[in-house]
Amino acid sequence: MASSEQIRLLREQTGAGVLDCKKALDSHNGDIEKAAAWLREKGLASAAKKASREAHDGVIEAYSHMGGRMAVLVEVNCETDFVARTPDFKALAHDLALQIASTSPEYIRKEDVPGSVAAAKAEQYKQEAISEGKKPEIAERIAAGRMDKFYQDVCLMEQQFVKDDKVKVSELIRNAVAKMGENVVVRRFVRYEVGGQ
Repeated sequence: MASSEQIRLLREQTGAGVLDCKKALDSHNGDIEKAAAWLREKGLASAAKKASREAHDGVIEAYSHMGGRMAVLVEVNCETDFVARTPDFKALAHDLALQIASTSPEYIRKEDVPGSVAAAKAEQYKQEAISEGKKPEIAERIAAGRMDKFYQDVCLMEQQFVKDDKVKVSELIRNAVAKMGENVVVRRFVRYEVGGQ
């Protein structure tokens, strides 16, 4: 039987509900670490299911840097106004604005990169590899590897999170969905820099 103190500690660590914490602790003999791992797995599995749900509430986060010489606006959506007002959601929106300010992505997801742009880049990388003396079939593989790096540079979801480079931005969002219990979507963003394009 889980104690109220164990439940409180597990809730603080995971953000899960009281009943979920009690169930996790009871099924793992009061081991908080094992219960937390189980809740994370359960949360990540349910996060995938939530990805198809409509998210029309949320916030527009503004971030300014370099004494006002650079600024970002990002719209981050969730399903309800209740979640949009939580400190966790606001912190996520701020972190995403910081990410965009730091890394200057051009797109949100890989799927947002126009096919013509991706095809031109892949061909460019293939030709570069051939000009380096690689055989065409090897050049194809090199181009594929370079395309992965291209997507990491230009797509927000493919980037390593600036505050923790072991986590991709897409994982940061998935973890937020698991913790908050709602779908979370980056809808759009814009980055301005004085003297930029």
